[in-house]
Amino acid sequence: MPRQLGELEDAVMTRVWQWNRPVTVREVLEDLQRERSIAYTTVMTVMDNLHQKGWVRREVDGRAYRYMAVSTRAAYSAALMNEAWSRSDNPAAALVAFFGMMSAEQREALSDAVRIISPGPGGTGGEPADSVDSGGGAADATEGEAEEATADGASDVPADGTGEDGGR
Repeated sequence: MPRQLGELEDAVMTRVWQWNRPVTVREVLEDLQRERSIAYTTVMTVMDNLHQKGWVRREVDGRAYRYMAVSTRAAYSAALMNEAWSRSDNPAAALVAFFGMMSAEQREALSDAVRIISPGPGGTGGEPADSVDSGGGAADATEGEAEEATADGASDVPADGTGEDGGR
């Protein structure tokens, strides 16, 4: 199961996902400091931990690293939902309860997603889309963007939150 990100990990990853480009610790720090008092070393440690867990990759740029997301927020969210659903002893009832909790906007986004993956008129018949996410999930993607996205995005999320190197 992909481990749910902690509060500070999520705050960092939100920026990495939203900016959708290689970022430095300093950039993330400066943006986080608009909301809270936080030290450079704290952000550096969180970003290093995210790298060790497989959420971000990094490349050397001078004396610093630039970090990039390994997968999208949509893929991360989908993996969390899939894991929660698969643990249910009654998946159909879990889905009904989940759908019952949705707002009208969420139900519309669900309808759009079903149309995209359904075969026949209006649907591509493919797998769920994994478009580059601006932080709001599938509702932010237009139908065309979702149709152009790859079909295997959810598999990019570390299965257990530790990444390829086993958390070493």
